[in-house]
Amino acid sequence: MKELTLNDLAQSRGPGQLRDSKFMSAAEKTKVLKHWEMFLRGGLEKKYFSEALYKHLTNHCSFIAHYDIHGFYATYFESGDDTLHFLSQFDTRQGIPCSIEYGMTYWLTGDDYYDVNTEMCRIAWRYIPALEAKARNEQRHSDLTHAVLLLKKHGIDFPGGTV
Repeated sequence: MKELTLNDLAQSRGPGQLRDSKFMSAAEKTKVLKHWEMFLRGGLEKKYFSEALYKHLTNHCSFIAHYDIHGFYATYFESGDDTLHFLSQFDTRQGIPCSIEYGMTYWLTGDDYYDVNTEMCRIAWRYIPALEAKARNEQRHSDLTHAVLLLKKHGIDFPGGTV
């Protein structure tokens, strides 16, 4: 049996239009998609992380709230490794991605939000490689800075002195 792809999922649901669902209108879905792309295009900077996007991620994409928008941002975007983990939920290069917090695909395959969530994956596909490279670089820098501080703590000089 052929593995289901994101494109297969979208094709099986009909035309790529956003539709009203019980807790989110098509207009609200459009707004979230605009905020999503702005956030990705802005390099995941906090100033682009909107309340509407946060609420959609926690209400309809199977993410835990982490207390509030600030806790959520700190959880996923202040460490390169955590950012990579977050991005993996929207990365369709290996098929339909599972929720990183619950391990299932309902967030993407369920009837009410498949349209907006599938489109989020399609948008993310354009940005993920660059955002992954940025996250890996930031994590490397953070790790090396921490290593230098640990060496200094124990009286060991780092060759070259700085990272």
